[in-house]
Amino acid sequence: MVTSDHALTDAISRHAGADVVGELIDLGAEAGTEEAREHGMLANKFHPELVNYDRFGNRVDEVEFHPSWHWLMERAVGHALAAAPWESDHPHAHVRRAAGFFAWSQTEPGHGCPISMTYAAVPALRADEAVAKQWTPLLASTSYDPGLRNPADKKGALAGMGMTEKQGGSDVRANVTEARPTSSDGNYTLHGHKWFTSAPMNDMFLVLAQAEQGVTCFVVPRVLEDGTRNQLDVVRLKDKLGNRSNASSELEFNGTWAHRLGDEGRGVRTIIEMVAATRLDCVLGSASLMRRSLAEASWHVAHRSAFGGLLADKPLMQNVIADLAVESEAATALAIRLAAAVDNPNDPHEAAFRRIALPLAKFWVCKRTPFMVAEALECLGGNGYVEESGLPLLFRESPLNSVWEGSGNVNALDVLRALTREPEALNAWITEVGKAHGADPRLDAAVQHALEMLGDTASLEVGARRLAGLMAACLQGSLLVRFAPAEIADAFCASRLGTSYNGTFGTLQGADFRSIVERTTPTI
Repeated sequence: MVTSDHALTDAISRHAGADVVGELIDLGAEAGTEEAREHGMLANKFHPELVNYDRFGNRVDEVEFHPSWHWLMERAVGHALAAAPWESDHPHAHVRRAAGFFAWSQTEPGHGCPISMTYAAVPALRADEAVAKQWTPLLASTSYDPGLRNPADKKGALAGMGMTEKQGGSDVRANVTEARPTSSDGNYTLHGHKWFTSAPMNDMFLVLAQAEQGVTCFVVPRVLEDGTRNQLDVVRLKDKLGNRSNASSELEFNGTWAHRLGDEGRGVRTIIEMVAATRLDCVLGSASLMRRSLAEASWHVAHRSAFGGLLADKPLMQNVIADLAVESEAATALAIRLAAAVDNPNDPHEAAFRRIALPLAKFWVCKRTPFMVAEALECLGGNGYVEESGLPLLFRESPLNSVWEGSGNVNALDVLRALTREPEALNAWITEVGKAHGADPRLDAAVQHALEMLGDTASLEVGARRLAGLMAACLQGSLLVRFAPAEIADAFCASRLGTSYNGTFGTLQGADFRSIVERTTPTI
């Protein structure tokens, strides 16, 4: 799952060095085992079950998981894919973690949700030094320790987030959950609901609620310091389109204890760092779905005979697989580049690049994923439509990351917000794509077209999706022109940035199909 993926290993080596590839070999080997695949299938076959009351009638609100869920979680945490990078002195801790998350998520996508939220919680917790000191070592632990107990007695902890309410959705300023201060400084009780909170068995949650001065962020533990359970009712588990392994729930707060994180009325600003980190994982997760689907398709056609020969030797099938490979490599390159920016928080260019590139990549990569996964599924024909192939789960999962942490419109508008309010963000994009200036005329023309679109201020909002897609594709093109094999870069610029692209996979023209396919096909 690591060394067999040349696009991934090249990106790791480029941003973190070949040694980091070596550090991920064991993770990749385990992710590629039949055992890991079986656990991924079982975790989705046997759904989590909500237990509201114990046998004595006491309210417990626990979610019971199949052992395969715990197998996956134990290894994800153990491979340092949760919050470990924030406590690490490794100079490329976030690239290492991103590459590991990318590879390991191919075993099963659902358990990546609590892993991602735990990773993302730490930068938000830094708004309160005492709270960060209490929780960060537990969240950064590589010990998976499930169960509702006093956090002080646990070897590791997991974090979640609760922002969405039924009347607001992405508009969190419309939230109505009320925060009432208690006599203790910084402590409140919460009263209201959360419409979509994943992983309700996690140890703590970052929650938005209305305090006297406006939307405020709070830390809500599942178990209080005295060992009693916090008043937090799990109403029901969501019946979702995609993965069934992860429990997503509706919560009710009725006097739920919470501690304020940051200042009152500054909740959105406080939690924004968590949102940024989870957006990175949305990009990584979508790129991972692309890679897993591509691997299934390319391996299948390399071994399937039809119409007198291997499918992989048929020119039109080569075109399809090569086109899918180009899409996957572009997504992988951009995702790992974003992680490298997290490793350099004090570099002004990297900070500005992260600000503009995150919503761009979140919009574009996540939006492209369902289309690509569907095409990969079709390469297997009827076999791809059958659950035991694993591809139906990947297809159902493929729209998720485009919805989570802001839908396409929200991210496209966030791009406009960054461009109009933060000049350094546009400069970072221009600088990044400018590193490839003169290397490909199609890329140069696309960059110029994006700048011209920015000049049409009257059409910016209505054209925000078109602009975001073009700017993201230019970033991908810049990375591929500079670092990918020439045939990959040429195929990308001709198809994604040229004028003849009709959006259908398998329509490349003049590309070296065979070498692209050979680069991406698993060899075992």
